[in-house]
Amino acid sequence: MRVLLVIPARYASTRLPAKPLVDIGGKPMIQRVWEQGRLAKGVADVVVATDDARIADVVARFGGTAVLTSPGHATGTDRIAEVASAHPADVYVNLQGDLPFAPPSMIEALVGAFGDPSVRMATLAREITDPADVYSPHVVKVVTDRRGDALYFSRAPIPHVRDRVDRGNGETLPPGTYYQHFGLYGYRRDLLMEFTRWPEGRLESLEKLEQLRALEHGCPIRVVLTKERTEEVNTPEDLERVRAALAGAVASEAATRGRGQ
Repeated sequence: MRVLLVIPARYASTRLPAKPLVDIGGKPMIQRVWEQGRLAKGVADVVVATDDARIADVVARFGGTAVLTSPGHATGTDRIAEVASAHPADVYVNLQGDLPFAPPSMIEALVGAFGDPSVRMATLAREITDPADVYSPHVVKVVTDRRGDALYFSRAPIPHVRDRVDRGNGETLPPGTYYQHFGLYGYRRDLLMEFTRWPEGRLESLEKLEQLRALEHGCPIRVVLTKERTEEVNTPEDLERVRAALAGAVASEAATRGRGQ
């Protein structure tokens, strides 16, 4: 099974202009995402799919492969499908370009789902333990069936616990009740091409969640559970947080080495 990891990287961003090129510890963010993808076992190659020559030039300078795609694409999935039309593979993994420290094990877990030949699309989720996340519309929740296929994704708290109302006041959540969806996706080639031809679904339009298009068209999505977590960089505040975390990790490592000498 040949797996191609594709990183959609759009230059324009309302909240963080030129987001793929922002500096994080001396490297552009797109390079850090690419390096994490390269570390994942089971991935044949990593390609950056971008709409801007400035990003493509940076990728070429650090030794990566970039494909210039149409600036008219509405989503990263559309961008990946354009790459797929010229780069054959069995499975395509969508690694978002704003995840500079995505653990390779998350990517490997996603790829592992395709060991089941019935799986055409897969994604990741982890258990929610913070009540505030349950009620945040920025944290997408998912519920699954017994097989592990998604029943629904929502920005609302799902499932609704009828006999227990938790308003984020410090109560402990019932274990295994809520799961956060992570926006990493894997697609078999045929499904990817079908997906981008389907019209936007009604639920997708309401929730602004692209994966609902697959469910509305009767395509199961296998949800792989992970205990890993990673930071998204969408705002200047996110950027400063990951910069500070990296600086702290580097300083701690240097101190550890110093004590060992």
